[in-house]
Amino acid sequence: MPIIDVTLAEGREPEKIRAMISALTDAMVQTQVAPREAVRVIVREVPPTNFAAGDTTLAERAQQTPSS
Repeated sequence: MPIIDVTLAEGREPEKIRAMISALTDAMVQTQVAPREAVRVIVREVPPTNFAAGDTTLAERAQQTPSS
């Protein structure tokens, strides 16, 4: 039973998360890794203040980006 664990910064619409779950599940089925009923997808959403790259959180990066 494959488990796909996805961590994202929060803020996406539920419909987009649901579409991603379907696409990931379909990929496992299409590549014959596992049957659909055996695929598990876990989506974790974290606040932008707790998600960082290069020692800069997404919240800090958003504050540094000039608005259009």
